[in-house]
Amino acid sequence: MHWRVFTTRLVAICGALVALMTGHAAADSRVVIELFTSQGCSSCPAADKLLGELAKDATILPISLSVDYWDYLGWKDTLALPGHSKRQRAYAGLRGDRAVYTPQVVINGGSHVLGNDKQAIERAVKIARTSAKTALPVNVAVADGKVTVDVAAAKVPGQSGEVWLCPIKRRVPVQIGRGENRGHTVIYTNVVRGWVKIGDWNGEAQQFTTALANVVKSESDVDAMAVVVQSGKFEAPGNIFGGATAELQLDLNQASKNSQ
Repeated sequence: MHWRVFTTRLVAICGALVALMTGHAAADSRVVIELFTSQGCSSCPAADKLLGELAKDATILPISLSVDYWDYLGWKDTLALPGHSKRQRAYAGLRGDRAVYTPQVVINGGSHVLGNDKQAIERAVKIARTSAKTALPVNVAVADGKVTVDVAAAKVPGQSGEVWLCPIKRRVPVQIGRGENRGHTVIYTNVVRGWVKIGDWNGEAQQFTTALANVVKSESDVDAMAVVVQSGKFEAPGNIFGGATAELQLDLNQASKNSQ
């Protein structure tokens, strides 16, 4: 092998080893997209499909938050959580625009655009990627019945926030029997099934750990874990600094035993 080629390969291998050894320090920063959607909304299936496409981008963390305020139209959303409706209203209240609608996408806890407008979402994501305020490397890992989150030090002085774990289901097909989407089967991506706070981030590099059994209650209901680091409180959410996901491949009964 030519010496120059050998040297180039050796440098590449060493770089990969360094990345593995540094652990959370090598974590990436991902733009968090929250889609507020409803099975009772005729405009939402296009947004739900788009979210599935966005999930293919490793630099984005798209999550689906189903709301319940359209249930009166004749179909009760099977994935809705009341807290998601409150979260959406809290965003609108803090922005001061009172804009609560479906499908609505909120990018990194700040700007909002129509959830089925691909170009508007791409523009908002591009802006978010250039912001030092929301470019925090975060890593989440699941092993031995525990969830471990590593958060890097803040790039902007004075930043702090809360660390939230969200058990998610990667893909949920739903057959809708009544309402505006009657007769359709809609595929939902990265469906959030709950919110569990595991700590407060003080702006320094920190690690947070909790038992998997404290976060996940039903093995069949979720298959991945998302983490979000966000300013403010859950009732008054601010900018999202970063997020990450990890797959769940553990038996929850064993996880419960390991956490005792």
